[in-house]
Amino acid sequence: MQLRFATPRAWVDVVMGDFDAFLLDHAACERKAAATGMSFVVRYPNRHEILDPLIEFAREELEHFHRVYRIISKRGLTLAHDEKDRYVGRLRKLARGASEEHLLDRLLIAGVIEARGCERLAMISEVLEDPELKTIYLDLARAEARHHGLFVRLAKLCFADDVVRARLDELLEAEASIVAELPLRAAVH
Repeated sequence: MQLRFATPRAWVDVVMGDFDAFLLDHAACERKAAATGMSFVVRYPNRHEILDPLIEFAREELEHFHRVYRIISKRGLTLAHDEKDRYVGRLRKLARGASEEHLLDRLLIAGVIEARGCERLAMISEVLEDPELKTIYLDLARAEARHHGLFVRLAKLCFADDVVRARLDELLEAEASIVAELPLRAAVH
């Protein structure tokens, strides 16, 4: 998946200026991603072709949360309460209401979110000096790359390839506009 807007390098400076805040936000994102995986399982129990992969996705995201939590704990930080993510909220508003269209859009939006996470976690891994953190963030970026591909593959299991490609193109264009408009902050999105 090719994002249409590259995160500016200034975002890395903002993150590194308050890495603790970034870690707390990142933990929340991983926790929410695990919940998203399970929300598909709950909402679409009859879609057998997507259940196993999404359960595995949820489990992996929960493990990612645990890895980030360990970093937070070592730094003497305390997990924060969930806050609304403006980026994710705006993307989710793009999901159409009809049942089949809603499933397609939810899968593709999840994939787009994972793609943005992949880009940004890779950017962080490039500048971290601590070898352990650098390795963790590189591993997490690689996982996000697998995940965004997973959501597109799942969409293609449920819908025609041309339908998936057309809608993904629309969502990527919308996502580029959303990201370009949001302020830079010490957060994944």
